[in-house]
Amino acid sequence: MENTNTQNRRSFLKSSVLAGGGLMLSFSWLANAQTADKMAAMNLPEQWNELNGYIKITPDNVIKIICPNPEFGQNVMTSLPMMVAEELDVDWKNVVVEMGPHDSVKLGAQFTGGSNSVRMYWKPLRNAGASARQMLIEAAAQTWGVPASEITTKAGVLSHSSGKSAKYGEMTSKAATIPVPKDVKLKAPKDFSIVRNSKKNTEGLKVVTGKPLFGIDYHVEGMLIAMIQHPPAFGMKLKSFDASQALKMSGIKDIFSFKLYDDGFEQAGFDTRTFNEMIAIVGKSTWEVMNARKKIKVQWEAAGDIKETMMGRGGKREVTVPGRLETTSSQMELMAEYAKKPAQQLRKDGDPETAFKNAAQIIERTYNAPFLAHNTMEPMNFFAHVSEGKALVAGPIQAPGWMEPTLSKILNLPADKIEIQMTRMGGGFGRRAYAQYVYEAARISQRLKAPIKLIYTREDDMSYGIYRPMYTATYRAALDANKNLIAFHVKGGGIPENPIHANRFPAGAVDNYLAEGWEIPSNITIGAFRAPRSNFNAAAEQSFLDEVAEAMGKDPIAFRLDLLKRAKENPVGKNNEYDADRYAGVLELLREKSGWGKPENSGKKRGVAAYFCHASYAGHVVDMVIRDGQPYVERVTSAIDCGVVVNPDAAINMVQGAVVDGIGNSFYGALTHKDGAAEQSNFHNYRIIRHNEAPKKIDVHFVQNDIDPTGLGEPPFPPVFGAVANALYKSTGKRYYNQPFTVEGTKL
Repeated sequence: MENTNTQNRRSFLKSSVLAGGGLMLSFSWLANAQTADKMAAMNLPEQWNELNGYIKITPDNVIKIICPNPEFGQNVMTSLPMMVAEELDVDWKNVVVEMGPHDSVKLGAQFTGGSNSVRMYWKPLRNAGASARQMLIEAAAQTWGVPASEITTKAGVLSHSSGKSAKYGEMTSKAATIPVPKDVKLKAPKDFSIVRNSKKNTEGLKVVTGKPLFGIDYHVEGMLIAMIQHPPAFGMKLKSFDASQALKMSGIKDIFSFKLYDDGFEQAGFDTRTFNEMIAIVGKSTWEVMNARKKIKVQWEAAGDIKETMMGRGGKREVTVPGRLETTSSQMELMAEYAKKPAQQLRKDGDPETAFKNAAQIIERTYNAPFLAHNTMEPMNFFAHVSEGKALVAGPIQAPGWMEPTLSKILNLPADKIEIQMTRMGGGFGRRAYAQYVYEAARISQRLKAPIKLIYTREDDMSYGIYRPMYTATYRAALDANKNLIAFHVKGGGIPENPIHANRFPAGAVDNYLAEGWEIPSNITIGAFRAPRSNFNAAAEQSFLDEVAEAMGKDPIAFRLDLLKRAKENPVGKNNEYDADRYAGVLELLREKSGWGKPENSGKKRGVAAYFCHASYAGHVVDMVIRDGQPYVERVTSAIDCGVVVNPDAAINMVQGAVVDGIGNSFYGALTHKDGAAEQSNFHNYRIIRHNEAPKKIDVHFVQNDIDPTGLGEPPFPPVFGAVANALYKSTGKRYYNQPFTVEGTKL
């Protein structure tokens, strides 16, 4: 077999007999799918192998479905196997689910992020189940001497009108000799019996009883503990250190400096390095290593500007990382200065300049948001054992396929000599897609020639980067003398990227539209943070739309629906990303379920927001009260259109989690810097929402349709910010433009 780093060129179907007579199917979908014995003769096209899901059936009818994707709480270890089981036509009670290892050839991308898991695997996994079922039917037909068309299946049993029947397990050996069907018929949504029916988390019992599922639980005999000491501020680097006293301490094995990437290393799209040279402290226990780290005497110095070579995300390019020590107040001043300069035009419809010049009224507002830290509940950690000619690494990661090529380069090992095992993640939200912690663990193990587990403290992680960027955006709306919206302009920027999605609503709904963006380079490293860019965009845009609606004398929901009607019936431009019907459907469901505008709710202080991102649509109505002088979100009504909902219980949980997370970040989330150093280090000064601050009730409703699933992990999160801001206005009489909102003082 070729090295696994060629997986983008490999896409195949395969069936083989397991030891003991079981059947294993490994699937990826091509029109010319063939059985395993013909694989060598296949002239495979250059195609990215998105999925190879496994089905194992033992002779005693145990069905094991291997989940290909990393799990960090979104419940893919239940929802993905449900799709296989649906088309395989088995009793869910007989299904055993197992997390697969990283295997680019068999299991494809194995990426959890971007709300992709269910959306990307919807058809391939269903095809996997349907093909396995058809092969079992053919096996039974040949065994019984009857037409395959006369055989039916139900709950893992094959039946014929003659009275013959057999469990799947009885036909597995025969089925393994049947050619894999090229085309299979999938069930119509109306015939689903597993999908669309709530199933409990397959790992729920293990989670609540404390079984060792997470990376932090991973342990092997003889394993050492490692921690790192990185520079105290962005823009600094290691000058020298003295570890003589620390090395004398009990349990300490070694202390040394190391480089994450060698000089001239070309970083791939999701490689990153906040600091390239660090100090590793290795010992027998976490406590011993933590105490030894305190005894190291370190001198740091200014890093200066750094030139880096980046691959991916637009091709190979040279990037200069500035060496300045950044402070939040000066960053805000710099963003305000940039906001006044000409920016890159991202989209233009009509003649917005003339429309604004002739407007009877112009509404202009500026919105700001700070860096946010991911703060996953499970501390960052990773295990590595690099020995002669091979490596085993294991831990919580979102994208093993992206990490494997870089591991191969830094360890100088072929990819097929690197085994990557994925553990359950105690939170991800994008943080665990950036793998410098994986590479650090591998480097340290390679140096010591021993198994090690790298552990970050909370302070390590919060001061180490990979934050949600700082953003700002100025919105302008032009109204004519009759209070009609005639032009819309958004100009946004950030450190170090801009947040603007130029082709999203209300683009396509306004005759004269302009979107512009700019960005400021920084040495503070950033990365995806649950709905990247959208979480700020939605907050600013949805707050602004409420102000525009008020100026026009319109109800906020009615105003949005009017714009969507225009976008549907007579759209402006051709690049509009959203489906106006689906967007409007969410708002209409939200209006109905929340009782928006009904007399009995007239006394409530409510805010509404709806947003499209990651292919799905979400909206919330927030009911706010003032409790002990502070704003409190008492109740939330949510409406979502994400297509077919595979597992309703899990989907509701995801929306509820997004709502709570969004409320907390709206009120409290902020990470600031002074002279390059993070000013927040742990939860005593980085405020997150507390249990008694969560809403009493979160009602979640889904638009019912038969559209293929379009994603759910991220879409419910962004509109929470705007709904909270709009509810704050109703509760306090004041508009809020800067996140977190509590900074502006909401004590009443």
